[in-house]
Amino acid sequence: MKTRTIIHIDEDKCNGCGLCIPNCAEGAIKIIDGKARLVADNLCDGIGDCLGHCPQGALTLAEREADAFDMEAVEAHLGTTQVNFQGGCPGSRVMSLKNEKPTTNANASQAQPSELGQWPVQLALMPTRAPFYQGADLLIAATCVPFAYPDFHRKLLRGKTVLVACPKLDDIGTYVEKLALIFSQNDINSITIARMTVPCCGGLKHLVDAARALVGRDDIPVHTITIDMQGQIQE
Repeated sequence: MKTRTIIHIDEDKCNGCGLCIPNCAEGAIKIIDGKARLVADNLCDGIGDCLGHCPQGALTLAEREADAFDMEAVEAHLGTTQVNFQGGCPGSRVMSLKNEKPTTNANASQAQPSELGQWPVQLALMPTRAPFYQGADLLIAATCVPFAYPDFHRKLLRGKTVLVACPKLDDIGTYVEKLALIFSQNDINSITIARMTVPCCGGLKHLVDAARALVGRDDIPVHTITIDMQGQIQE
């Protein structure tokens, strides 16, 4: 045990809203007896992704004696099949999903299984650190792409961690910074950008390039795929 930076929760200020929980990728915080509490010191990396999501100002970083951060303990804590951080908004809880092909029978349709491997998917809700980023091939997809491209799951999503955004309609002011943190804090293997032919979709490439440049991650290979309105890939 040594002195290091770790999260501190002021229980007098905490009202148990749970908004900090979806933004702790390690699942180190839970609501216990109506208050946010640190589950174990070795699950907290001390980066503080959860800090800005507390409306009561109950979360701060402190220097104290604590067990060292242990990624193996985090992975064991999160589990190998499904992660569900309890508390907070259900739509933004971070989950790693284990996909299994559905059992078919004579009366079942030949529906393709989902290839989604994590939750959430919207870039605005994504944590900046999570186990599903490690060694990941990222798919950064425009919001319209899954609707236009009929083979999205099988041809684009399979085996990738997906982030969905719309450079025209989203508030993209924080997207460059968030992507920069994702690129710098995780072992990203590659990036695939899936965009539509409409000009505004070109903003996705600009976001990615700006984030890579911000943290010096030009070594991450980037490939862009463009989909037209008829759902065809444009070469």
